[in-house]
Amino acid sequence: MKLLLDENLSRRLVPFLQNEFPGSTQVTLVGLEQADDRTVWHYAKEYGYVIVTRDADFEELSSIHGAPPHVIWIRTPNQEKAAVLKLLLKHQTVLDEALLQTDVACIELGPQGVDQ
Repeated sequence: MKLLLDENLSRRLVPFLQNEFPGSTQVTLVGLEQADDRTVWHYAKEYGYVIVTRDADFEELSSIHGAPPHVIWIRTPNQEKAAVLKLLLKHQTVLDEALLQTDVACIELGPQGVDQ
């Protein structure tokens, strides 16, 4: 699974995600800096990304349109980059399994883990 990090997540996370999530990137790195949510949504859908965000707008889009793309909604207070990275890596297997379910469009990821 390759991740597309929203603007609200640091592009500096990308190199640290490559082993477990090869091909991952961040919106600024693909020329979508300051793009609206629908543009990011369509880009992720076209190129096979899972959107990772802190933004509730993507959860709303996923409830309206379904998947693809899938959305991982980070539901933690603003944290350091290392904490977000640790959260994604710690729950990688559960995220993979949850995203294989075709009826799941958005997964909430918080301090306690995954909530579908």
